[in-house]
Amino acid sequence: MIILMPLTKNEISDMILSAFPDATLELKDTMGDNNHFEAKIISKNFVGKSKIEQHKMVYKALKGKMGNELHALALTTEEKNG
Repeated sequence: MIILMPLTKNEISDMILSAFPDATLELKDTMGDNNHFEAKIISKNFVGKSKIEQHKMVYKALKGKMGNELHALALTTEEKNG
């Protein structure tokens, strides 16, 4: 049996900011258990993309960790203007 350790808040931030270097990121551990997070990401990379495409971009940045080491992530994404 393989036990996966949850991702830390810093690891999640690093993965997201690595994929979206211009991003403004707000990340909260909503339950205090390192397993349920809420993220608000604002990036120029989202310009012209649908919400579904934006969320897929974030999941891709998490490199398959979503649903495994990261149990729950409530996402809000917005386009950064300027």
